[in-house]
Amino acid sequence: MSMPPDNETGALSKDFSEFDDYEFGHFDHVKPLATTGIGLSEDVVRQISALKEEPDWMLEIRLKAYEAFVKMPMPTWGPDLSEINFEDYTYFIRSTEGESDDWEDMPEEILATFDKLGIPQAEQKFLAGATAQYESEAVYHKLREDLEEQGVIFLTMDAAVKECPELLREYWGSVIPATDNKFSALNTAVWSGGSFIYIPPGVSVETPLQTYFRINEKSFGQFERTLIIADKGAKVVYNEGCSAPKWAASSLHAAVVELIALEGARIDYQTIQNWYKNIYNLVTKRAKAMKDATVTWLDINVGSRITIKYPGVMLMGEGARGEVQSIAFANDEQTQDSGAKMIHLAPRTTSIVTSKSISKGTGRSSYRGMIKMAKNAVGASARVECDALLLDESSRTDTYPVMDSATDSASIAHEASVSKVSEDQIFYLQSRGISEIEAMKMIVNGFLEPLVKRLPLEYSVEFQRLVELELEGSVG
Repeated sequence: MSMPPDNETGALSKDFSEFDDYEFGHFDHVKPLATTGIGLSEDVVRQISALKEEPDWMLEIRLKAYEAFVKMPMPTWGPDLSEINFEDYTYFIRSTEGESDDWEDMPEEILATFDKLGIPQAEQKFLAGATAQYESEAVYHKLREDLEEQGVIFLTMDAAVKECPELLREYWGSVIPATDNKFSALNTAVWSGGSFIYIPPGVSVETPLQTYFRINEKSFGQFERTLIIADKGAKVVYNEGCSAPKWAASSLHAAVVELIALEGARIDYQTIQNWYKNIYNLVTKRAKAMKDATVTWLDINVGSRITIKYPGVMLMGEGARGEVQSIAFANDEQTQDSGAKMIHLAPRTTSIVTSKSISKGTGRSSYRGMIKMAKNAVGASARVECDALLLDESSRTDTYPVMDSATDSASIAHEASVSKVSEDQIFYLQSRGISEIEAMKMIVNGFLEPLVKRLPLEYSVEFQRLVELELEGSVG
């Protein structure tokens, strides 16, 4: 078993009409203001940088990454990605003249989309700041005034390149270098959008900041870049969501997320991925946690053609703590290859990984994880729990754990279980007057309940609604 270093595309001949109940699959008729067109080359990389009026140092980073991308092979250790043809995507689309801090200033079609997704209402009720990205760039961005007064920086990545270049350059690529894998190299070459967050020492931002990513055009590539730095003793909660229309042609999403939690800091990063079933979702997410710092990843994966994503924490300082809570639902013709990486590099570090997966029809879910204990990880401990639920005879689940310890004084625990919905369970509930589909929902909700009850309220409600949509038609 190996782990990752850290025509219309994909020739998706499958008719996606059977998924017409996908709630966020509407398409907006928005005419782009600028686009690089189909295809990828060094000229496209230069064109993206020129359209953004970037400094020379960022163009240099892009060009070096593109050179690495061209030379690096496609990953072969996991799901089959041979259908991806990089020449079939558009790598940059600009939909508005620039970002706004007023929803009413946006084009009517784009505002209507975010209204359907509930983003403006969520900002008013739950959020300290919000960004809405449409295609390649942010169309809306706002931070609460009291946080600005405390020195909190919450910018789109495009704005950060120009407004705080020294801070950005200090940390850019410090957790995930461009050469980490082929898709991190691609992202570094053609990145656009994303978030840059800096929380000053001792400042606590417990009301979430959020960015929502929307793909609208077909055969499109979205490559946001997110960098969050929590200084000593600081705290921040960050939410991320995403969706895309129903297209027969595939699209590509290859984000890079870097988190740095300095001494005593805490970062909670929460994601609900709800892509349509034509998206290749190939994401690299990793964090560094210094002395007594904590980083948690909440990673919920619903939708997409193939997802490859393993949030990780490099536990750099004594007493650092990392946690990953992962939930994946693999429906028909879907592969959810998710998991976690925990790298213990200091004494008395702690990591916890909890993974729940559901497979339905021809769907396949996989847990792929790595726990590594360095020689000086004295007194460190790691615990991994993987539970999988199969809804029928054709669904499949796999577990690929790697545990590597260079010290005898560390503790690693791993447990895994696989269960299957049986006809007897369904029959028993039906005999109590419960319909077949409601019986299936009850069994699935019972399986997920121990993890779902730990989610933030708005996430648990949304996730349960998404699961119910996925289960429609699963029996009978």
